[in-house]
Amino acid sequence: MDKKIIIAVDAMGGENAPKKVIDGIAHHYKKNKNSFYKIFGFKKEIEKFIPSSLDKNSFEIIETDNKVEDTDSPLSAAKKGKDTSMWLAVESVKNKNADIVISAGNTGALFVIAKLNLKMIPNIDKPALSALWPNKKGMSVVLDLGANIECNEKNLIDFSYMGAALFKSLFNDEMPKVALLNIGSEEIKGNDIIKNTYQMLLNKKTNDFEFKGYIEGNNLMNGDVNVIVADGFTGNVALKTAEGTANFITSELKNAMTKSFVGKLSSFINIKNLSNFKKRLDPRKYNGAIFIGLDSPVIKSHGSTDYLGFSNSLSVCSKIIKGNLIKKIIKNID
Repeated sequence: MDKKIIIAVDAMGGENAPKKVIDGIAHHYKKNKNSFYKIFGFKKEIEKFIPSSLDKNSFEIIETDNKVEDTDSPLSAAKKGKDTSMWLAVESVKNKNADIVISAGNTGALFVIAKLNLKMIPNIDKPALSALWPNKKGMSVVLDLGANIECNEKNLIDFSYMGAALFKSLFNDEMPKVALLNIGSEEIKGNDIIKNTYQMLLNKKTNDFEFKGYIEGNNLMNGDVNVIVADGFTGNVALKTAEGTANFITSELKNAMTKSFVGKLSSFINIKNLSNFKKRLDPRKYNGAIFIGLDSPVIKSHGSTDYLGFSNSLSVCSKIIKGNLIKKIIKNID
């Protein structure tokens, strides 16, 4: 039997918490019986939503006196003290009482609290925020998505190795193909930092990934590369643009299919294809951003997602631990 994966869960973060968090745990546990959940938060509130179907031996509720609010600044969240559900969940990973931590709460607060509690992996200067994006051939890992607005060449090279390690942890059978997000595919395009990084990666000999050069924003979904590296400013703009475009396409397609009789008839005839299209663009399937670079993995679930999205974030937790992400990063960086 597989070793138990212990997941520290901040139950009080995000919209509709703790209900959606507990529902997400119950849904995740159905297919992940080797998981154990250390649930941090207000015990009386949490207990109201524990379903009878959830094995009593699969979780433990740890009472906390406080929680981080979405309106808290990262500094004020850290100053609240060590009695918040977010702080204690992260601290449980620091103390080796859990393998990984997840929260749907305040992103900035989680980042600061994680950095205060956890150490950096040796030889890495900055952690990065990474996430999964769909492409035509499968999935891509994209980083950094906003943790570091400014990056130097070493940071981008570190992100390349960390992103490759993350991809290998999640998708064992595929070779990571790394590219730098840039304004063009030619070697002369971009600022000095990205051009220097390009040359340095081009001259590095590694079996950890295949370097594919530059990638432009209009090719992100082609699937020719599966690890996309950028500084936090560029990566965050790309993320928000992709999310907005997906929402726009879905909304416009829905309007076209419901405005007229012909549209409604067409949608009825193509109901299966439309359902597959909707599932492909469903953001809940790709929920779960990962802070990497710290000596323990930290997962950030989207605050507005529902229980299915949170359950998918828990699946990311399981895959990361099974895939030995931290060991892979240390090996790659070494």
